[in-house]
Formats: sequence, C-alpha cells, structure tokens
Amino acid sequence: MSPIQPGPGFDGELFHELVEPLLATGQAEEGTIMGFPCLRTTGGAFLAMAEYTTGDLIVKLPSSRVDALIEEGAGLPFAPAGRRFREWVRVPGRDAELWGALLDEARTFVEGGAA
Repeated sequence: MSPIQPGPGFDGELFHELVEPLLATGQAEEGTIMGFPCLRTTGGAFLAMAEYTTGDLIVKLPSSRVDALIEEGAGLPFAPAGRRFREWVRVPGRDAELWGALLDEARTFVEGGAA
C-alpha cells in the first residue's frame, strides 16, 4: 500500500470493516489512486476509499445520485485541489448501514450496472 500516512484525525475503522468481506470474497481488491489506498473492482475500476485525513467514505456513484446525497445532507462534494469530481461523493459520519448500501451501489455502478 501507499507510504503516505493518514492525517491525525483519520478514523478508517468502519471503512475497513465494511470492505473486508468484499476483499475476502474477491468482489473487490486493494489498489491506489492519487497515491492513496483505495478499493477497486477486480477489473481495476475505482470503487471507494477512506478520505486520507478523516476516514470519511469517498465513493463513486452516478452524478445524479451524488447530487441527491449532497442535497439530502448525507454527502459532501469531493473536490481535491479545488476540482470537483462529479461522480464522487464524500460521506462523513459513521453510518454502517448507509456506507454498506453506498458501497453496494458503487460496485454495481462501476461494474456497468444500474445503480
């Protein structure tokens, strides 16, 4: 994995707990993106990661779903270096049910299904 160390406020425990079954069953694999550890489909598509300073979930979803999560107050735009990624959303809080559902949605989306 990446030699980059997480920030002092990093709490990635829930993320790692939720992705472990995906890794164990071969539904996803570890990778890196922008130099940080992430979760990818077995075909190599970016799926999700724990934000490196907080551990918040960052997940790839259809842009309409990202917009809906932001409007509902469940998500925040993901805009590293000021550039917003329209298909990525940052989900703060530690809601295992929501995060698990979003990981499932993301896996379906990046594998080409309807999320």
